[in-house]
Amino acid sequence: MSPAYGVTAVVIVVLAAVLIGVFGLRISRTTSDFYVASRTVSPLWNASAIGGEYLSAASFLGIAGLILAYGADMLWLPVGWTGGYLVLLVLVSAPLRRSGAYTLPDFAEARLSSMTVRRTASVLVVLIGWLYLMPQFQSAGLVLRTITGAPVWVGGVLVAVVVAVNVLSGGMRSITFVQAFQYWLKLTALAVPVVFLLMAWRADGAPGISAEDAATWAVPLGSGREYPLYSTYSLILATFLGTMGLPHVLVRFYTNPEGRAARRTTLVVLSLLGAFYLLPAIYGALGRIYTKDLIPAGRTDAVVLTLPGELIGGTPGDLLFALVTAGAFAAFLSTSSGLTVSVAGVVAQDILRGNVRSFQVATVLAVIVPLVLASSARSLPVADVVGLAFAVAASSFCPLLVLGIWWWRLTSAGAMAGLLVGGGLACSAGLATIVGGPYQGCWARCWPSPRPGRCRSRSP
Repeated sequence: MSPAYGVTAVVIVVLAAVLIGVFGLRISRTTSDFYVASRTVSPLWNASAIGGEYLSAASFLGIAGLILAYGADMLWLPVGWTGGYLVLLVLVSAPLRRSGAYTLPDFAEARLSSMTVRRTASVLVVLIGWLYLMPQFQSAGLVLRTITGAPVWVGGVLVAVVVAVNVLSGGMRSITFVQAFQYWLKLTALAVPVVFLLMAWRADGAPGISAEDAATWAVPLGSGREYPLYSTYSLILATFLGTMGLPHVLVRFYTNPEGRAARRTTLVVLSLLGAFYLLPAIYGALGRIYTKDLIPAGRTDAVVLTLPGELIGGTPGDLLFALVTAGAFAAFLSTSSGLTVSVAGVVAQDILRGNVRSFQVATVLAVIVPLVLASSARSLPVADVVGLAFAVAASSFCPLLVLGIWWWRLTSAGAMAGLLVGGGLACSAGLATIVGGPYQGCWARCWPSPRPGRCRSRSP
């Protein structure tokens, strides 16, 4: 792979993001423009922007890497991440838009008339945002290191600077244009190489996965880790319910003109995500045939970047490598932009004065803290860390939203209990996993037991 092609792709994506953001600056003037784009975004534009920010590094790189290592079990991730929008469509999107709030804490205060609930919700929004931003910066470093051999922190700094410039320039209106463009870039960056990769696979005789691999594909080579029934159900619940609690997704529904437009936006999002998530499984399966060496090296997240060079090579392989590199950087930029807007909006509203200047100061704080954490924390599989953010959202904001919208007897005491117990335990578990995990409990490492009540280890 020629580094020049990859560097050129990164430069083009960065320049395109900045130029589109500058265009947003020309039409962003009011506080409402910065927070919710003056609530004038059409369903198609908004759905494209949601797809742009929702399809993060975990979707673009992580799912293919997990399928490479774990096999078909990991298809639950894209199923859950897409299916969560069905729950969002039925229960949350339209009522949330009709609430007239700017942020999730705004909704909590308006529904329960409690500043305590609002402040607790604000803390959780910031924690979820930072937990989600960390793997974006770490993955950006992985991609830039793959291209140029640069230190890992360089990629994270580059993404943080570009995101800060875009958000500072035009807020939500600017980011809407950038994210909509980046969704279609990401879809193209995965779809076009797949065509050539499948042609190369056919020309190679269409080899299949070996019988040995087929029998053990649910277990990564040499690690003893597996995904039994308990873990599968946990994953489904976290992804289905966590989607409706992600602050950077929910804030986009505030930009629709009214509730009906919010529902139409959700339907379009389902179509866009469904089209995208057909592709990572192909990369994972081809990677199991051609790039198994990434598994023992701990570099499964790089399978999307590696396959064009392995299967095609030469100048065509370099061009396809440049295209997937562009898509990967678009994933980091778009998701990081949405997260930064949601975190900055909460910090500006609840800690600072709530005007445009406060939003800009909050933007700098929103990117610096997770950038420092990403540089100092150990690197985990990107989809695993994003899954932790989903778990926190499912344990905290999902019950608050569903009960706050549909159960009139919800009280501030009940809401606080849910946020503190669910959100607190999930945050603690996520922090423990990042610092010292992943842990291998009995349910996590053994299934099924040869005798009731007993645990049999199946590690090699």
